Amino acid sequence: FSLSPEYAEKMNSEASRYRESIILRPQSISNHPEVIRRTGLIASNGMIEADIYGNANSTHINGSRLMNALGGSGDFTRNAYISSFISPSVAKDGAISAIVPMVSHVDHTEHDAMVFITEYGVADLRGLAPRDRVQKMIAIAHPSYRPLLEEYVELASKSKFQATPHNLQHAFDFHNRIAETGTMQK
Repeated sequence: FSLSPEYAEKMNSEASRYRESIILRPQSISNHPEVIRRTGLIASNGMIEADIYGNANSTHINGSRLMNALGGSGDFTRNAYISSFISPSVAKDGAISAIVPMVSHVDHTEHDAMVFITEYGVADLRGLAPRDRVQKMIAIAHPSYRPLLEEYVELASKSKFQATPHNLQHAFDFHNRIAETGTMQK
C-alpha cells in the first residue's frame, strides 16, 4: 500500500475522518490465512517482474537488490479467493520489461499467483498447465518485448524437458542485457 505524495497529504489531512471507518488490526489477525480465506478477498499485489509461466518477483531488482519488502503479499497470494499482480508492462522508459523469460527472484510461485494485469490486458492463469500460460503472459507484455519472448519460447521448446521448457543458457538474457547495456532490448 503506497500513495503518491498528493494522496498521502490528502490522507493525512483527512485522518480524523478515516479514523471513523478504518480499523487496524495486528498482522496476526489481518494476515491470518483463515481470515483471508473466509472473507473471499481479491488480493492485488504489485510486482517487479513475472515470468512466462506465472512466477512473480515483487521484491528484488535483478535478483539481488532489495526494492520492496514482501510484507503480507505472500499471505494474501496463497489464501485469497483470487490473487492478482499488477504492473506497467515496462519501466525506465521501456528499458525494462515486467514480463521476462524467467524471474530473477521468486517470491510467489505459479502455484499461488492466479491473475496478472498490465495495461495490455489480463492473463488469467487459473487452471492452466504451465505451457498454456505462456501465450497469455506474452499477450500482456509490451509489444516491443513480445518478439523477444517468443524467440525465447522457441529456443526453450527445443529442450528435452517439456513441462516448463527453459533454456538455462538464455533464461536470464533480459537481465544480463540490462546489466551490460542499460536495456533489456536487443
